[in-house]
Amino acid sequence: MKKKQIVFVTSNLGKVKSAQRDLKDIDVIQYEAELIEPRSNSIEEISKTKAIQAYKMINIPCISMDSGFFIEELRGFPGTYVNNALETIGVEGILKLMEGKENRKCKFRECLVYYDGDSMKFFEAETEGKLSNEMRGLDNKENWSKLSCIFVVEKIEKTIAELNNDEREIYLGQEEQSCFKKFIKWYLKKEENLLLKNTNI
Repeated sequence: MKKKQIVFVTSNLGKVKSAQRDLKDIDVIQYEAELIEPRSNSIEEISKTKAIQAYKMINIPCISMDSGFFIEELRGFPGTYVNNALETIGVEGILKLMEGKENRKCKFRECLVYYDGDSMKFFEAETEGKLSNEMRGLDNKENWSKLSCIFVVEKIEKTIAELNNDEREIYLGQEEQSCFKKFIKWYLKKEENLLLKNTNI
């Protein structure tokens, strides 16, 4: 039986790799495009806008997503303005702002949106951790950004960039930490219901 497919509109290969890892029961087809991000403090609003852009590009049901990075000591900075922070002060600047700070708690929040031109569905997740004192690990295709080199998974005291594939699955692959896994549960149920409906016609 042919696997279901979903189109993921993004230019971020790290996000595609994560999607392919978590959405094992369907084929993830990347449509590479740089979506314009509106200036907003709401990840949900940014994700919604990007999903509408994505659908207009390809005119078929698809997913898009956005994420934010929140540092507790810096009152949530950089929040939804991650790309701007990385392009200006960079990871090094973020570490500089946190020099001597004891509270190093931080978290990633992400929001995936499915849009079929008519209805829209949101899936949110977050991962808590802490900031390292320096960049650690390799910058590779599995990482979403250089933040992976400073975000420490506290359970094993490794940055995301230091995790191997098995560790990524164990420590980043739980449903509450993956909007992809929340999406796949809903999507397969939706497709199953659609199939049953068509069969009974």
